[in-house]
Amino acid sequence: MGDVAKDLTSGTIGGVAQLIVGHPFDTIKVKLQSQPAPLPGQPPKYAGAMDAVKQTLAAEGPRGLYKGMGAPLATVAAFNAVLFTVRGQMEALLRSEPGATLTVGQQVICGAGAGVAVSFLACPTELIKCSRLQAQSVLAGSASAGVAVKYGGPMDVARHVLRSEGGVRGLFKGMVPTLAREVPGNAVVFGVYEALKQYMAGGPDTSKLGRGSFIVAGGLGGAAFWLTVYPTDVIKSVIQVDDYKNPKYTGSINAFRRIFASEGLKGLYKGFGPAMARSIPANAACFLAYEVTRSSLG
Repeated sequence: MGDVAKDLTSGTIGGVAQLIVGHPFDTIKVKLQSQPAPLPGQPPKYAGAMDAVKQTLAAEGPRGLYKGMGAPLATVAAFNAVLFTVRGQMEALLRSEPGATLTVGQQVICGAGAGVAVSFLACPTELIKCSRLQAQSVLAGSASAGVAVKYGGPMDVARHVLRSEGGVRGLFKGMVPTLAREVPGNAVVFGVYEALKQYMAGGPDTSKLGRGSFIVAGGLGGAAFWLTVYPTDVIKSVIQVDDYKNPKYTGSINAFRRIFASEGLKGLYKGFGPAMARSIPANAACFLAYEVTRSSLG
């Protein structure tokens, strides 16, 4: 089996592990990000992450925490396969000779390149998952009927967007903030992951590290992702849930200014708690699954 096939397989398995562990956390994050600003004197729909979990379980049961998982489950193979395969091919280009260990700086470059590639898959997938399936129960209580449409599933969302929201272009709504999140975010993830592995190994040779090291490095790498780009993710979410016919925001910069003006810095970190709570175990699972699978394939 060639290196590309190994990375495709390992990335796919890593992505499935990440999704299973992390999706409930992601659902709560999107609900917190997408809830409309409360009217003066009224409390927000969710008081916090735990309140969002309680309300979701009460209204929809455990299945509510996995709402919208169909779209990422259908594309997780492609998403993580592209991420790890592009990273692997960039590693091959940057190596001075076959098998040479890359520096942390070179891994940062590989991560950034992989981030560009996965953005083209992440944007339409997250538009379906975030703005139509996970967030619709939140937006149903807002005044904008255009975004309160009830959808039967991912394919129903895709058909609606293609038919009524600008065709294929509508599926890529929020592409700019997606790129602004994925490129620096993945640069940081792979840079931190490699730096921690080399630190724990006591040098550039990380081949003797155990599974515990992959869990620690992967989890902290995922945490570093959100510490770096979280406000960008908030901007992406509000743009993707914005009403197509009567948009509240004219673009990413306008969304940033309006959120900051009305809610301050706190508004740019809505849902940060569950995002971090998700990121550490989900990325630990992803990198562990990837490394174990890749090692077993040779």
